[in-house]
Amino acid sequence: MRVSKLFTKTRRVVSSEETAKNAQLLIRAGFINKEMAGVYAYLPLGLKVIENLKTIIREEMRSVHAQEILMSTLQPKDPWEATGRWDDAVVDIWFKSKLQDKTEVGFGWSHEEPILKMSKQFIESYKDLPVYVYQFQNKLRNELRAKSGLMRGREFLMKDLYSMTTDAQAHQKYYDSVIEAYKRIFERVGIGQDTYFTFASGGAFTEFSHEFQTLCDVGEDEIYLSEEKKIAVNKEVYSDKTLASLGLNAGELKLVKSVEVGNIFNFGTAKSEQMDIAYTDESGAKRFVFLGSYGIGVSRLMGIIAEKFSDDKGLVWPEAIAPARIYLISLGESEAVLSRANQLYKDLTSQRVEVLYDERNVHAGEKFADADLMGVPYRLVISEKSLLQNKVELKSRSSNQVELLTSEELLKSF
Repeated sequence: MRVSKLFTKTRRVVSSEETAKNAQLLIRAGFINKEMAGVYAYLPLGLKVIENLKTIIREEMRSVHAQEILMSTLQPKDPWEATGRWDDAVVDIWFKSKLQDKTEVGFGWSHEEPILKMSKQFIESYKDLPVYVYQFQNKLRNELRAKSGLMRGREFLMKDLYSMTTDAQAHQKYYDSVIEAYKRIFERVGIGQDTYFTFASGGAFTEFSHEFQTLCDVGEDEIYLSEEKKIAVNKEVYSDKTLASLGLNAGELKLVKSVEVGNIFNFGTAKSEQMDIAYTDESGAKRFVFLGSYGIGVSRLMGIIAEKFSDDKGLVWPEAIAPARIYLISLGESEAVLSRANQLYKDLTSQRVEVLYDERNVHAGEKFADADLMGVPYRLVISEKSLLQNKVELKSRSSNQVELLTSEELLKSF
């Protein structure tokens, strides 16, 4: 990627209406565009981050034997009526509309009912189970408030996984494996040490659930945290009974702000009973399917990382999800500088290193400012000064450590 060819440009300021730090930085750096409150478009650099997040999540979904599908956002009301969740008094975040023939439809805010309805044609006996499927899809939720940038949207990208198993034991075994997969995901994207397994309310899903909450000063949630046991309790379900069930005592907990980055729900057989989704067991008896649901807000994850990994100069992306690993800058218009920069760009990309090459004819300060704002992990500078030493300058965005390397040393390090 060449900066001169990018669809976007960086901005020094954004509208005062955008108060969330994550959205301000991502808009200024040219990663997203605000369409309206709670709704954002993902531009080339932002989409690279999203795709890198999806790659990590996909790898961990494969590790728990899940298959990827893609369901429709437009939803008929009948499966939702069967479980009572079409009612606005039960689920108050529906976006609904009507087709030309007056048929009522909804825009998917979750997909438990649709996946069960779909699976009915594929599940007949115990031999057809277990089933594990997931998708990446835009969800639409008519949120009352949408003032936290990507951390609370009316349209957002989610990874939702659904497990269908024969019984409680099989379900629990899979449920536990997903917990571990989620821990690996959050570790790989850089927030593992600040993310806690949390006991919580199920809201419109179930009576209780488990969440993954990431510490953040601007988070909308509050959790009681045990750092020693790496477990937390959402404030909404905090009670002596809850603490006793988890083996916690109030004295070891502290109240902190956080953002929910993942959640998992055990629906048991409730929904399959309501929708008559059943299988025959080995004895020929009718049994209802056990359902589990597991979500990660992918765009929210991007927002919380932008919120936490940033400084007064801009974004500071973890390497695993950055839109590029190197921001290559050529300083000056001499043939020697341009030749070395072009050659390194070619050599690095041939090694499959993602490089954002800033070859624009602008002041050095503008290039440096944009490199910092975009948050690419390494800034590589080719200048007359470095060439006199037959070296290139490599600077880490996170540590600010600077190294002078030969081209050969640079290529070996990547």
